[in-house]
Amino acid sequence: MSIPGSTLGALNALAGGLFLLTAFAMVATRQTRGCLLLFIYQSLLLAASAFLLAGEYGSSHLVGVGVVNLISKPIVVPLILRRTLSSEIYTRREIDQALNIPASLTIALALAVFSYFLAIPILNSVAPEFRSANVPIGLAGLLLGAYTLAVRREAVPMLIGILAMENGAFFAGISLSRELPLIVELAIASDGLILVFVTGVLVRTIQRRIGSTRVGELASLKEDQALRRQGVT
Repeated sequence: MSIPGSTLGALNALAGGLFLLTAFAMVATRQTRGCLLLFIYQSLLLAASAFLLAGEYGSSHLVGVGVVNLISKPIVVPLILRRTLSSEIYTRREIDQALNIPASLTIALALAVFSYFLAIPILNSVAPEFRSANVPIGLAGLLLGAYTLAVRREAVPMLIGILAMENGAFFAGISLSRELPLIVELAIASDGLILVFVTGVLVRTIQRRIGSTRVGELASLKEDQALRRQGVT
């Protein structure tokens, strides 16, 4: 028995609301493990939205997109991070952040509202059948991921912010380009996995060398080395 398109659309809207909720929670959380778990939930919701849109519009390409996202982001990315990073990074109590949680949530709300107005000209430029809540929600996820990347001072949460930006872009894109070739999705997913692997190895090496992954401390270390060279010369 097939599910009516209106029901699939309502379920997709629910997935979109939960997707946006994970983006807000990612801004508010201060634990690396919590950020990673929220990214996993967000990636699962992205895959669910792809499957729901595939059922609503009969797109086999979106089924492939959903399968690739379901395997690469909720499963492979956390596995790579856990293999390449030390357990100490996950057990740290709090992530250093430039702004406190209330201020961050206020800015996140403003970015979400801005993404709605940003999506209006995009939706007006496409055919009515391509208009869905995925576009403003995806843009909001993209902006909130960028904000997370901007205010965090730890390398791993910053990497998760980049991955959250990619999730937001894909959440909007699957509703606008439903015939995205699977080879494109595979190429993008493989690039993301390579980025995660390389970053994980670098962070682990840096953490072993200097005992910290804070970006500010890495910058000050570079400045100290430059001053020492100038003093030697």
